[in-house]
Amino acid sequence: MNLTNKDEIKEKILERLDIIRSSTSLTPEVEKSTNAIIKCLKKGNKVILFGNGGSAADAQHIAAELIGKFNIKRKSLPAISLTSNSSTITALSNDFSFDTVFSRQCESLVSKGDISFGISTSGNSLNVKKAIIVSKKMGATTIALLGNRGGQIKKYTDIPIIVNSSSTPFIQEIHRMIYHIICEIVEKEMSKSIKK
Repeated sequence: MNLTNKDEIKEKILERLDIIRSSTSLTPEVEKSTNAIIKCLKKGNKVILFGNGGSAADAQHIAAELIGKFNIKRKSLPAISLTSNSSTITALSNDFSFDTVFSRQCESLVSKGDISFGISTSGNSLNVKKAIIVSKKMGATTIALLGNRGGQIKKYTDIPIIVNSSSTPFIQEIHRMIYHIICEIVEKEMSKSIKK
């Protein structure tokens, strides 16, 4: 007895293809983001990443791609995920507020010329918004991977990349495609100018 429905599976794949096709409109924002990250890294600065839940995992994933490798064995690129240290996150949540878990870290870690990269599928995560605002004050260029028409965060971000969907899983899937493209191009460009 079959417990799955082939037609339903095919329909779900095709739904995602439609969103991928519509996401080609994000090419200018993805290009701006990629160029900003390359410029930042070439100047010796770093990329700082943050988000909640699945977006926290994505922040760690991007940092791992930059520090490790995407496709090419090369020199490590400086990136920090603010979602990785459970002691810091729980201390800040306990002593201050969960709304400050990223902005407080940005106060001490962001330098002028860095990239501050927030991820929020809703576009309204308060702790991501606060981190973006603090990062801009510190002199960072801010990038945000967003959904839900960009929410509130788009107004505070230098380069908002907004996936045109209100479905969290679809937004996350497109976010992963986008940041893989960014990581691939950044790595290729940086490998030209950095000795292995």
